[in-house]
Amino acid sequence: MRKLAVGGLLLAAAAVAVAVLARGGARQAAGEPRGEVVRAARRDLGAEVKATGVVKPRVGAEVRVGSRVSGVLTRLHVRVGDTVERGQLLAEIDARELLARRREAEAALALAGANLDFAASDLMRRRELHAGGLLAPSELELAGRAHAVAEQQAAQARAALDSASAQLGYARITAPIAGIVASVSTQEGETVAASFAAPTFVTLIDLSRLEVWAYVDETDIGRVAPGQPASFTVDTYGNERFTGEVTAVLPQAEIRDNVVNYVTVVRFAPPAAGPQERVLRPEMTATVRIELPARRGALALPLRALRREGGRPYVLLPGAGGDTAEPVRRWVRTGQRDDTHVEIVDGLADGDRVLVAPPAGEQEGERER
Repeated sequence: MRKLAVGGLLLAAAAVAVAVLARGGARQAAGEPRGEVVRAARRDLGAEVKATGVVKPRVGAEVRVGSRVSGVLTRLHVRVGDTVERGQLLAEIDARELLARRREAEAALALAGANLDFAASDLMRRRELHAGGLLAPSELELAGRAHAVAEQQAAQARAALDSASAQLGYARITAPIAGIVASVSTQEGETVAASFAAPTFVTLIDLSRLEVWAYVDETDIGRVAPGQPASFTVDTYGNERFTGEVTAVLPQAEIRDNVVNYVTVVRFAPPAAGPQERVLRPEMTATVRIELPARRGALALPLRALRREGGRPYVLLPGAGGDTAEPVRRWVRTGQRDDTHVEIVDGLADGDRVLVAPPAGEQEGERER
């Protein structure tokens, strides 16, 4: 009896399965949809380009301060992390030799000035004698030439004194910009030689003049332009967002991990000071979002309704003979997109029905239009 009961249950289950399959086939034959259908509709599209970036000093915001004269570093007035103002004294070089050169130039200028005074007086006397007929013209010419030579010697001595004074001034190294001391390369007691290149003493960075270099993928760079608003976050401050603006797109590509990127420069104002001041520093990693112009009332479709062949976008429309008919391929031209929808610029009208999930046998059943 039990075997008969179990056999009856199996037969009943098989009959139900056959009935369900038959019902599905009947519904498909009756014209019910074989795939999800959406309609093209108007909506606002707001998009953004996402990229990773790095905080960098602007041009002129990072300065390596060095010496233009050789000598022994006698005093270093700053340490790493110190805040300095423009013109503040940073270091001093032994200036005894430079001071002696300036004194020598001062003495040479005084001698040249005395010679010039004598030549001027002599020229004046000889002109008086020549006017009275008591001096030959050649003697007057010699006096004039001597006076001219004395003038040039005095000018040369003044230039030498200016040079010696400038060299003496170079022994005091001052800050060319306001900022923070990022590094110190030379210590007190070390001898520096400025024969070929200015040795670096300290490196200054102005943290109020920073920017972000965003590495934008080549597929998105065509939608980025100067003037677009942007924002970014850094790992140090979690989800706190800093705002800025795109100021430039560098023409030279950068290849990182075999991916072509273009550097997009984002300028931003320094964070406002407060009890929880947020200090941004060079080389911090940033996550950047660049806002694209919003499209109002654009004809759009869900991204999953768009297909491509040979790089050209198209959609599938339900066939004219009902949902069971062969789908119709329609080539379209797309515009702006956001995370979920894409703008249809040409190829569809308001309310057109589009298949999202391709029906079985799509490749055999499609026909172009």
